[in-house]
Amino acid sequence: MVGVTSDNRRLVLAERPVGMVDERTLRMETVPPPVPGPGEALARVRWLSIDPTIRTWMDDRPGYLPPIVVGDVVRGAGIAEVVDSRTDRYAEGDLVYAMTGWQDYTLFAEGENVAQVLPAGIEPATALSVFGINGMTAWFGLLEVGALQPGDTVVVSGGAGATGSLVGQIARLKGAGRVVGIAGTPEKCAWLTGTLGFDVAVDYRSENVAAALHRHCPAGIDLYFDNVGGEILDVCLGQLAMRGRVVLCGAISAYNATGRPLGPANVVNLIPRRGRMEGFIILDYVERFATAQLELAGWMAEGKIVHAEHVVRGLERAPEALNMLFTGANTGKVVVEL
Repeated sequence: MVGVTSDNRRLVLAERPVGMVDERTLRMETVPPPVPGPGEALARVRWLSIDPTIRTWMDDRPGYLPPIVVGDVVRGAGIAEVVDSRTDRYAEGDLVYAMTGWQDYTLFAEGENVAQVLPAGIEPATALSVFGINGMTAWFGLLEVGALQPGDTVVVSGGAGATGSLVGQIARLKGAGRVVGIAGTPEKCAWLTGTLGFDVAVDYRSENVAAALHRHCPAGIDLYFDNVGGEILDVCLGQLAMRGRVVLCGAISAYNATGRPLGPANVVNLIPRRGRMEGFIILDYVERFATAQLELAGWMAEGKIVHAEHVVRGLERAPEALNMLFTGANTGKVVVEL
């Protein structure tokens, strides 16, 4: 086949993880690449998007998508290059965004596993971060679910991550009165305030988060964008302003927990504060992605949005890249270059 130069390596789920993903969790298999038939296209995977939700799909519990079946390729989004097309939908050489899975080659068929062709000039890593799931999550979570208002005091956990870093910048551009990011190292905190324009950054490893937020948000938190859950969620619930909102985006502090995570004790504060706490799944907004992407593209063109990618090279290192999200080894979006 045109453009096919190797076998198809696939990382499959060997067993369900207990805690962090390790060498027992996944197995590398080598199989022949799939052969496209009429109405299908074969693509070589070039980049993988590494997202915390992938870890949740490895567990045998219900979610917004079914668990990955043991023995199946790990589910995940990526950028692939079309190398053999039997459909007018895709031309050879197109770069496409889709659920590629953790493998070298993936097959697209008309009407299923539909891929989005990247516009010319969009870098793959940017497509996976700013214009991909992270940018969409930040935009809709902050503006639609969180209902950001001009002058709001906004706090975001996981502030130096792919989504959190965009949340803070969008909040600033949309008129937030104060943007506070929570991150895990002095270097990340300096990046938030010195490069991204956050007003304040709190180092949760070395500072008392409750005391720091009380100091930096004296009138309380109007909008808390939660990426981590656990203790920091509890602290922020305890410091909500009147009619404060909590956007539940992720709970990475609990994804590798081997026991049942404790619920936040301060949830009762929603009652006297007349607060609201709401979770969301970005797939609910797919039909409106173009609206968010258009505004983000404008900000990018004007140099108002900064993004960073932490690049890991090699399919075999995808499990290592996933674990980085939970150890805090990354700044910005984690991607794997194949």
